[in-house]
Amino acid sequence: MDLPYELWIALRYMRARRREMFISVITWISVGGVAVGVTALIVVLSVMTGFERDLRDKILGTNAHLVVYPVGGRMAGYDAVARKIETVRGVEAATPFVMSQVMLMTRGSVQGAVLRGIDPASASRATDLARFVVEGSLAALSEGPDRLIIGREMARNLGILVGDVVQVVSPAGGLTPMGVIPRTRAFRVAGTFASGMYDYDTSILLTSVATAQDFLRMGRSVSGVEVRVDDVYQAREIARTLEGVLGPGYWARDWMAMNRNLFSALKLEKRVMFVILALIVVVAAFNIASTLIMVVIEKGREIGILKSMGATNRSIRRIFVLEGLVIGGLGTGLGLLGGWGLCALLERYPIIDIPGDVYYFDTLPVVMEPSVFALVGVSAVVLCFLATLYPSWQAARLDPVESLRYE
Repeated sequence: MDLPYELWIALRYMRARRREMFISVITWISVGGVAVGVTALIVVLSVMTGFERDLRDKILGTNAHLVVYPVGGRMAGYDAVARKIETVRGVEAATPFVMSQVMLMTRGSVQGAVLRGIDPASASRATDLARFVVEGSLAALSEGPDRLIIGREMARNLGILVGDVVQVVSPAGGLTPMGVIPRTRAFRVAGTFASGMYDYDTSILLTSVATAQDFLRMGRSVSGVEVRVDDVYQAREIARTLEGVLGPGYWARDWMAMNRNLFSALKLEKRVMFVILALIVVVAAFNIASTLIMVVIEKGREIGILKSMGATNRSIRRIFVLEGLVIGGLGTGLGLLGGWGLCALLERYPIIDIPGDVYYFDTLPVVMEPSVFALVGVSAVVLCFLATLYPSWQAARLDPVESLRYE
């Protein structure tokens, strides 16, 4: 198939003669600028997408997809509520939990913590807590009263080992003639867990629901019911359905609502980084515009000849638009290929070592999404197209008489 003559001329103009070598160098610098900008965008957006997904997986691994709370603060008859929740379409499992602020005392050290009572059997189906336990197991919480599983970072900070006895203090104590006295109980550490989230690993204490109910004087009540769904992105709709099924005495919050500030900040940061790094492509687009302007000046005689032979202004514009798009398309293609290659290297090899005691991951998380590649590629081509408009308009305005007057 023969090429349209506009495209053939555009490709011909990219092959500079000896006296036009400077224009050729500028052309390839423009291609490189677009490629570098696209590569940077691909790598940064892929890393930030991986960071967001890794954070989401860790949060959803430690917590349920949505939580049902009673309006009064305590839920009685939670077994019936959990069975009713599991009948709703899209729900995979439900488990009761107890939550309360406490203090942990050991060997003269005191640290605030959150006591979380769970049912080891159903919690393994509703959350991924079981796979985060590194010493012991969730089943150990049912082997005896007053058993505790603590975060690995908390154990390191306080020098606690599995088998040690620690004191847990609840500020909601009993009323005595001396006033309200905090309630204290000795717990034996049955294991440790590591979720990868530093805030969780330094603040959460796991025990059985029965132990937490007895320690906090809650009787047969719990704080709420955690729910696992088959599609995490449908959690909000399922939460609204559960509120309708359970009635006005209950309300539900999904994982997106509970972590709205965190994920909103991540999305905002991702958008800002896209805009900032897109400026690299904008600079490369300016290089394309300057290259085309120099070509228009250099090729004034040829443009005059084309017009005298019958080429329309539209055809002249198309020649320089196509030349700019070829430059931008070549740079975009090289950038997409370079971005994919660099992301593949970061994903496979620990090129950048990240301190695990500062961040919750050891290597950069990378997720390559086709939508990110498409967005970056289309954005780069559009910017390059916009850069061709002024030079092509200038070329179309050239008067062939003036261009050929002294030839």
